[in-house]
Amino acid sequence: STMRERKTTDPLHSSTDLSEGKEKLRLKQEVGLISGVSLIAGTMIGSGIFMSPEWVLHHMGNPASSLLIWAACGLLAMFGALSYAELGTIIKESGGEYIYILRIFGSFPAFLFAYTSVILVRPAGLAAVCLSFAEYAIAPFYPGCSSPQVAVKCTAAACILILTIIKCLNVRLATSVMNIFTAAKLLALLVIVVGGLVLLAKGQTQSFQNGFQGTTAGIGAVGVAFYQGLWSYDGWNNLNYVTEELKKPEVTLPRALMIAIPLVTCLYLLVNVSYLAAMSPSELLSSGAVAVTWGDKVLGSWAWLISLSVALSTFGSSNGTFFSGGRVCYIAAREGHMPDILSMAHVRCLTPSPALLFTSAMSLIMIISGSFTSIVNFFSFMAWFFYGMTISGLLYLKIKKPELPRSYKVPIFIPIIVLMAAVYLVLAPIIDQPQIEILYIILFILSGIIFYFPLVRFKYHPRFLQRVTLHLQLLLEVAPTTRDAN
Repeated sequence: STMRERKTTDPLHSSTDLSEGKEKLRLKQEVGLISGVSLIAGTMIGSGIFMSPEWVLHHMGNPASSLLIWAACGLLAMFGALSYAELGTIIKESGGEYIYILRIFGSFPAFLFAYTSVILVRPAGLAAVCLSFAEYAIAPFYPGCSSPQVAVKCTAAACILILTIIKCLNVRLATSVMNIFTAAKLLALLVIVVGGLVLLAKGQTQSFQNGFQGTTAGIGAVGVAFYQGLWSYDGWNNLNYVTEELKKPEVTLPRALMIAIPLVTCLYLLVNVSYLAAMSPSELLSSGAVAVTWGDKVLGSWAWLISLSVALSTFGSSNGTFFSGGRVCYIAAREGHMPDILSMAHVRCLTPSPALLFTSAMSLIMIISGSFTSIVNFFSFMAWFFYGMTISGLLYLKIKKPELPRSYKVPIFIPIIVLMAAVYLVLAPIIDQPQIEILYIILFILSGIIFYFPLVRFKYHPRFLQRVTLHLQLLLEVAPTTRDAN
């Protein structure tokens, strides 16, 4: 059949073992504290810090308030991660938001999350990262002016196609690519931080004088500025996608979060200060690739090193996006919420090629039709809608089921703050500056109802869908997996 029978879809009841009834198959628990910190920090530090600063500044109106937004984004990511840490010690399963929504609220909202994530959210994230890679890869060829959009989009599309080929051929090759490019991103950020400290020591502080003058007061503008800043922190929840693979998750999960997120927040603030020390706010706003402009001003003839490092960094980040994205797809198919074909693996390469090809196709559509800033805004709108739903599930468990065993407890005011922030981030842009695209997104989420009731609830599987699945298996040379092949 095209969709598997659900193995466990009941919401949480009074059972003290929330993992009761799930598949007996266990993944190897090989991710320790250092690996956990690397996974979080390596995923968070991607394209955002090289692309978002100008947009945060654009929406906030001045340097000082934009730095406050960056600090507030780090604090919100920390609060969200600590809330997820408690969820991860109650529900010790991989899958992140999907598995939490499934176990707490039941099958229907979990299906809507999987449906939206697989078709829109994950491809949008990949498209945004590849667009930022393209901006930096071709920026040196267009000195002193913005790169043509056609060239940017073609380069981003080529990036997606290359990554798809790498991931479909060999998982180990993809891992090596990610490790090499992680070093490149850290090198680029350290160079920018040190350069900024040198500039400040020389007295270049003009950008910080009258720092709050002209601050934007609109709730919608602040919400969109948060979207752009939080994009750079996206990945704070990635460890919850691999909970089953953590050594002592009840200890490793909260500790890794408490180390990684403050480190990234400090690094981001220092990088933003460095940008503002090197260029005026107007120069930063007119820059299509902020780090390249910084390199031209500070490093002179060596500026190409920054372009190269950032391009490698964002290429590596887009490679990493495939890894976490495959988890939701696989686990949703395991629970009967996605077509079987998306959880199958290539018979020789042992890679989840159908899921990768599908994500790539959706990402290419988004690159053709959107820009970096619009994709990030809509990605953030959907992401925070489901983050809010997940956090409300944690509050439900804390209030209604305090007897459930949990090795880590977050103070209740923290998830309340995160929930209030999620509600604000979802509603503020709609109230202040309503856009027709947001209505399209809401209608898309609700369109999942059309598929849920016949295919999942009533398990109606048309013969033609079964034939399509069979033909795709033969064409792609894939077969069902009996273990997590990703």
